[in-house]
Amino acid sequence: MASLLSFTLTCLLIELTPGPNMTWLAVISVTKGMRAGLASVAGVASGLLLIGLAAAFGVAELVRASPVLYEVLRWAGVAFMLYLAADGWRGGDDAEEGEGDGKYFLRGFITNVLNPKAALFYVTLLPAFLDPAGDVLNGTLVLTAIYVAVATAVHAAIVLGGAQLAPLLANPRQRTLVRKVLSALLALVALWLAWSTAR
Repeated sequence: MASLLSFTLTCLLIELTPGPNMTWLAVISVTKGMRAGLASVAGVASGLLLIGLAAAFGVAELVRASPVLYEVLRWAGVAFMLYLAADGWRGGDDAEEGEGDGKYFLRGFITNVLNPKAALFYVTLLPAFLDPAGDVLNGTLVLTAIYVAVATAVHAAIVLGGAQLAPLLANPRQRTLVRKVLSALLALVALWLAWSTAR
C-alpha cells in the first residue's frame, strides 16, 4: 500500500509538470469548449493506457532498446504536435462547440502513442515500484491503471478550468489572441520535447 501511495504521488507530480498534454488541452478547452476538451482527455487516456499495456507485454522495452524505433516515434510525435500548434494558430478548426468530438479523441490518442517519453516512463520509472517477487504482469497493469487515472483526473481538471475561462473570451479578437498564444506555447513545448528526449 505504501508503494502504491508513493507511486500515485509520483504520477501526480509528473502530471502537474507542464508538458505537451497540458498545453494542448488548454488550447482545446479554451477555444473549443468543454466537450471537445473532454473528448481530447479520453483520447489521451486511451493512448496512455495502450502504451501501458504495451509496456506490460514488453513492447516499450523494445522501443527503449532500438535507437531507430525510438527516433522515429520521437520525431513523429514532435511533428504531430507542431501540426496541432500550426492548426491552432491558423484557427483551422472552427467547428462549433460539440462538433467533431471524434477528431479530438483521435488527436489526443495519437499525440500520446507517438510520445516516447510516455513509453520511457513505463520502462524506467514504473519498474521501481514493482515487487520483483510478485506477479510483474499484474503489478504493471495495476500501476498502469493508477497512472492513467491520475493523468485523466489532472487533464480533466485542466479542461474544466479552461472551459470556465471560455465565456470570458466572447470577443472574437480576444479568443483569437489566446488561441495564438497557446498554440505558440504548444509549438515551444514540441521543440522542448525534441530537445529533452534526444539521446
